Amino acid sequence: MIVGTAGHIDHGKTALLQALTGQAGDRRREERERGMTIDLGYLYAALEPGAALTGFIDVPGHERFTHNMLAGAQGIDLVLLVVAADDGVMPQTREHLAIVELLGIARAIVAITKCDRVEPARVETVREQVRTLLGPGPYADAPLIALSSVTGHGVDTLRQALLEAQREVQQRSQTGGFRLSIDRAFSVPGAGIVVTGTAVSGVVAVGDTLRLGPLDKTVRVRGLHAQNQPADLAMAGQRVALNLSGERLALEQIHRGQWLTAEWLYAPTQRLDIDFQLLPGEPRAFEHFQPVHVHIGTQDVTGRVVLLEGSSLVPGERMFAQILLNSPVQAVTGDPLILRDHSAQRTVGGGRVLDPFAPSRHRRSPERLAQLQALTASHRLEDVLPMLLANSETGLDPQTLERQFNQPRANWLLPADVLLIETRQSPVLFSSLRWQTLQDEVLQHLARFHQLEPDQMGPDRDRLRRFAGSALDRSTFLSLLDHLLSDGTIAASGPWLHLPEHQVRLSEADEALWQQLQPQFDAAVFDPPWVRDLGHDEIAVRLLLRKMARLGLVHQVVRDLFYTDATIHRLAAMLLQLASDNPVIQVSAFRDAVGLGRKRSIQILEYFDRLGLTRRFGDRRQIRLDNALARQIGH
Repeated sequence: MIVGTAGHIDHGKTALLQALTGQAGDRRREERERGMTIDLGYLYAALEPGAALTGFIDVPGHERFTHNMLAGAQGIDLVLLVVAADDGVMPQTREHLAIVELLGIARAIVAITKCDRVEPARVETVREQVRTLLGPGPYADAPLIALSSVTGHGVDTLRQALLEAQREVQQRSQTGGFRLSIDRAFSVPGAGIVVTGTAVSGVVAVGDTLRLGPLDKTVRVRGLHAQNQPADLAMAGQRVALNLSGERLALEQIHRGQWLTAEWLYAPTQRLDIDFQLLPGEPRAFEHFQPVHVHIGTQDVTGRVVLLEGSSLVPGERMFAQILLNSPVQAVTGDPLILRDHSAQRTVGGGRVLDPFAPSRHRRSPERLAQLQALTASHRLEDVLPMLLANSETGLDPQTLERQFNQPRANWLLPADVLLIETRQSPVLFSSLRWQTLQDEVLQHLARFHQLEPDQMGPDRDRLRRFAGSALDRSTFLSLLDHLLSDGTIAASGPWLHLPEHQVRLSEADEALWQQLQPQFDAAVFDPPWVRDLGHDEIAVRLLLRKMARLGLVHQVVRDLFYTDATIHRLAAMLLQLASDNPVIQVSAFRDAVGLGRKRSIQILEYFDRLGLTRRFGDRRQIRLDNALARQIGH
């Protein structure tokens, strides 16, 4: 068990821990000289002979050092709220209590200290003050123990209460990746760099490699202590000291607030969606985009709060919010955090991380708010995944979910109606209903395209994605099309996609214009007129012939020179006939056969090269018998 103190300055927190453990807490020279705790203190002691070591974190009570108190409060199992009998409840008593309530620390014991300095009636008065203070919150039934660290009166009673609580503390889950927020870093002669902190999740062993953030350095665990004892491994819920090594790793690079994680879990983020509660004692409403200090783990970063359900939040109320951070943090769903005002003078509220990878777009949409509502009800992936998928238009990234919930995919138990869609980039999760809806929508958009563009075979993949206005990323959309193509729901003609029953046709105006042009092409045979010579509006003719080329009715040999499909087949047949006499076709032989000049003959031959009917070798050509046109004519 890890116990953290809380309470106003000079209420006897350090002296009480010394009476409990027999160890002095303030070991720094400046702390002894001032007679006050400035930074965090760490003690380990067995509460009774043979018992496991209990870790104690002593925090400063002065308001100027609340940021240090916040660093020490993360990860503790029980808060020991200290209230001096002579002073009673004071400002930092209230702020520290608000902090530990927002952090969700499960257990609390109140120690009323310095009882040797006051009359019994004063002790009862303070007891009532504390009861009134605790009444509205989760610690209303917390034990209140009056004692004196000087005389020892009541210390044994407190020790027994701690032992009883220690028996009730459940071992934290060891599933998921290892996470530790650093609160100290120092160098040990002969060993090197050592960092300490409370393990929040997972297990770490000697020889493991971890990621040090936000430096993004890979480090190796050379040795470790758990609960101040040498060990081969440490686990969630323990105070841990890790001896680290790494390439170009220097002590001056490591500071309180940095974190160590399993390598697969490392995912810095600067955008968090949270369930935000504003403290009831705030003097005014909290405004949208207000600057704050954010305390998460042992880290203190600045940022702004984007309110998602209104423009302001009244004291004592809750609201979904998004925090835009100025520096990266490491977080998973369910992590507690504390918000202080922009000058770091007072605690304004706090909450829980709902999504450490919050979206920048559509963050206030009904679908997104429904996802956040589900995340407030449970922090387990299996519980919330159906609701997350039901309100996700674009699917969910499994790797992001692994890091969001600190749950490797190998441990997932996915419902039967959840699909893992493989894409060219990475897999994506969809509910089967949503995946079917997306396919239906694509079919509807493709049918609408055919209605608007009946003279086109269909769009290519990227044009269909733009036409449908799909929010899916390109790789997921292409996978969606692959599914539709594989089951024959849509068809492909070259790059063009279309419904299987779609038949291309010209408009009535186009048909009328072609009726006027076609006699000129039929009369010209192998030497059709150029677009400018067809006797109609040049732009209209060019558009029509290009449209017919897409339909395969005519062929554009060079710019503004078109041949009908029937003529191209006749020319191809003549090539095949020449090849039957001599496999090597000369330009001159083709020129003589069609009765055209050399330049036009070369233009036609180069077009057949592009079609793949012929393969060019200098001035000579050979028929490619595997070509579709060659097989068609040969048949």
